[in-house]
Amino acid sequence: MTKKISLIIPAFNEEDCIEELSKRLIDVFQLEKEYEFEVLYVENGSIDSTLSKMEKIREQDNRFKIIQLSRNFRLDGGLTAGLNYATGDACILMTSDLQDPPEFIPNFLREWENGYENIYGLITQRGGTKLLRRMNSRIFYWIANKLAKNFIVKGASDFRLLDRKAYESLRTLNERNRFVRGLSAWVGFSSKALPLERPARFAGVSQAHTGKVIDLAIKGIFAFSNIPLRIVSIFGIAIFFLSSLSTISMSIAWIFFGVPFAGFGTIVALILALIGVVTFMLSVLAEYMGLIYEEVKNRPNFVVKKTSGIN
Repeated sequence: MTKKISLIIPAFNEEDCIEELSKRLIDVFQLEKEYEFEVLYVENGSIDSTLSKMEKIREQDNRFKIIQLSRNFRLDGGLTAGLNYATGDACILMTSDLQDPPEFIPNFLREWENGYENIYGLITQRGGTKLLRRMNSRIFYWIANKLAKNFIVKGASDFRLLDRKAYESLRTLNERNRFVRGLSAWVGFSSKALPLERPARFAGVSQAHTGKVIDLAIKGIFAFSNIPLRIVSIFGIAIFFLSSLSTISMSIAWIFFGVPFAGFGTIVALILALIGVVTFMLSVLAEYMGLIYEEVKNRPNFVVKKTSGIN
């Protein structure tokens, strides 16, 4: 029986890439004739001609299907929407800017045939990426590995193949703060990393601006670790202990030496330092409160405006 592979590809303002991506996907399909393929293009609120180009591609090849979202729900919202409509024996998650090269798909399929259920690209080199973005990635993965119990592997990408058991488990996770890369690792299953040199964008401008990347990184770390809360507790205990020692030592100095509280400038500096520490602790608590706030609203992770080619 022919096995079916669902490709889930969100696209936001990718009018310069979508046609080339489709062409290269068709070339891969020609090589992998023993499989049946469907492409779930998730149109993620684009304001350019991405949607119209998708529709032309679908007219020429009905393996390409379209899920149009009501607005932009970012990459993780788009991936979640595609997962909701996938029907294949396995699915492949990838981006639409050709930094996840379609020609790498056969590598995923070979490992899936070998029994692995969660195969992901492990980025060894990032083509066309600016220094600031590379530094952000290194810092994120270092912190995430320390705090998130190794769920987020250094260099792991969203470009991956998930067996049906894995992706059906993934789509049962309904939390609002989506970090699909971390959730894919959290569900487990037999996993394997494949080294991948990520090429530069084929065309267009990246929508992954520094602010958005940092916001996603913070959510990804806080959604998978309560260690920052533990750090707050440790800070609080340490500050209480040190302030108690300081009060006792200054009281002894006052009793025996008649010096009330020497070093006024030092005391002011310590107070300012403590205010900074307390502010930091409050900011950590605020991040967790923000995540809780998003969860309790229980809003959907995406809203579908229209579909094309989906039963």
